[in-house]
Amino acid sequence: MIEMDIAGIAKSHQTNSTAAGKASSKKKWRLSDSLREKITEYAREDAAQNVYMGNKFLALRKSEVAKVAPDRAALMGKIGQDTADMKEIQEADELWLHILFGEPYEAKFQSGGIHVYDENGDEILTYTAGVGWHEKESKAETEVHGALKAAYYDAFRAARQEINSGIAGMEVQGGFDARA
Repeated sequence: MIEMDIAGIAKSHQTNSTAAGKASSKKKWRLSDSLREKITEYAREDAAQNVYMGNKFLALRKSEVAKVAPDRAALMGKIGQDTADMKEIQEADELWLHILFGEPYEAKFQSGGIHVYDENGDEILTYTAGVGWHEKESKAETEVHGALKAAYYDAFRAARQEINSGIAGMEVQGGFDARA
């Protein structure tokens, strides 16, 4: 049984002996307490500057998502621009594509292009002649984005409420109530 903890939700699934190699290569990610504290710190700074999702948080989110992202550049490098003759690729069978991309990826030639899938069966890359490579976000990347944005939103909202309640308290203390 393999466990993957994303956004505090443990997911378990059974593996057979052939899938065990793929599962061991999975990148695990979880929203740790220290990461949540860093997000809260950035959200407070942003709330004080009245900026939603400032540069520090965006850089943090990008680096965290990269931890679960497949190495698309390496996959794209397997078929360089010089050797990406679609006629040659079309003649190749799925075994050749499997050898080319390797574990845990699967590649298929469909509809005049190459479609690359990760170990979960999510399409992560597509190559089409004349267009080139198109990246697609995996479910793991989407889950990490969601977990980080939800944590940030909660921290930002709490910080704004704190700031707003401080402003309201100052108005009443000064003997002048701007809400009246």
